[in-house]
Parts: sequence; structure tokens; C-alpha cells
Amino acid sequence: MNRLGRLTIRLVISVVVAVALLWLGGFLLFATQLPTRTLARPVDSDAIVVLTGGRGRLQAGLQLLSAGKGARLLVSGVNAAISSKQLRNSTTEAARLFKCCVDLGYQAHDTRGNAVETSLWMQRRGYDSLHLVTAAYHMPRSLLLFQAAMPRITVEAYPVLPEHVKLAEWWMYPGTLRLLAVEYSKYLVSLIGVRLAHVSF
Repeated sequence: MNRLGRLTIRLVISVVVAVALLWLGGFLLFATQLPTRTLARPVDSDAIVVLTGGRGRLQAGLQLLSAGKGARLLVSGVNAAISSKQLRNSTTEAARLFKCCVDLGYQAHDTRGNAVETSLWMQRRGYDSLHLVTAAYHMPRSLLLFQAAMPRITVEAYPVLPEHVKLAEWWMYPGTLRLLAVEYSKYLVSLIGVRLAHVSF
């Protein structure tokens, strides 16, 4: 191998190592800044939005609604096979709230879709602020996409802490570590997409 070939290989290795170190540093910052407790005193908002896909999210959203922290609740990204009746029959309180103050959104299939679906719902309702209810590990990417889709809307994070995700000591649990690594990578992809969308050519 000639000198140019060796230099090229060294350059490629250096770039790969630099990217890996940058990813690792960002990941450590991402993981250590995730919330490890729910909000004790959430502020009042116009609305509450629950993103489907994890344990405890709907219950948390209904608790906020019952406490008067929002006038109406949207469950975004509901599976088409799930009916309103199936969801509202979980508790007597859920049945009461579903009857008066809950909307189901079936159009979203990912977090970006949740943001678009919520934006349209907020416009129709004339709301200016919302509580965003999703898992703590999912919150950074959700906030990023929601704020990009609704820059004039005040979005208050309300993180849910699933029992199977050990955020307090994430490095000791391989399942949590893998989950956070995947979520951080998705966050980076979403961040790049948002930044590119705001670039003027």
C-alpha cells in the first residue's frame, strides 16, 4: 500500500473515532439530563396531549385532566384497532372524562406525526398551551418535534416514568442502556431534520 493509501485509512479511522467520541459524549449528556421524577405541581394549560406507545401515559394524562390542568385531552397516535370504548372502560373516572373531554387521534404513526396531528387539533380548538405527556426517555425528541411544528404554542413537559426503564442507574441495566442509545440516535436524526428544515437555500 502506498503512502496516500495509508494516509487515507488513517484519516477515515480518525473521523470514525471522532464521530464515535462525539456521539458518546452527547449520549452521556442526554442520559444524565433525563427527568427521574414526575412534576409535583404542574402548571395550568389549555390542553393535555398524551402520546401512545408506553405504560402509564394515558393514566397520567387523565389525572392531569381530572385535576383541571387542561380543558381537554388528545390521545395522539391511537391504533386503529382500538376503540374509544376500550380505552374509557378502564376506570369509572376514565369513562366520565372520555364522555366529556377526550379526543382520540388515529392519524399519527410516529412522533413527527404526533406533532402534526396535535398542531391541527390545537388550531381547531384555538388552544395556545399544552401539557405533553410521554415517557421521560422519549420527552427530548418529542419536545423538539412539537416545538418545531408549533413554535407559537407553549409546550409543558409532563414526563412519565415507566417502571421497567431504570433512569436513575441506567448504566447498570442493559435493557435501559439499549433503549436510551436508540432513543438518543433517533433524537439526533430528528435534530438534524429540524435544523435542515430551517436552512434557507
